[in-house]
Amino acid sequence: MADVTITKPNSRTHETEADRIGVELAARAGYDPYGAVTVWEKMAREGGSEPPELLSTHPSSATRIADLKVYAARVQPLYEQARNR
Repeated sequence: MADVTITKPNSRTHETEADRIGVELAARAGYDPYGAVTVWEKMAREGGSEPPELLSTHPSSATRIADLKVYAARVQPLYEQARNR
């Protein structure tokens, strides 16, 4: 029970944080932050079935894609700034 209620949600949170940091670093380096969305869409198509998110240490592909779209929009100004240097 502790695994499902304590460990896995924390792990999913860390995965989401890592995704966001990666997207921000990519944007600051001049890479399109929406590239991460494209990668995860491809992985979702090719990856097959997933366990229920509640039982996984990682966010589902759908959750990850939705979050990355929001976060990519948030860091888009950093990308544009990096491209204009």
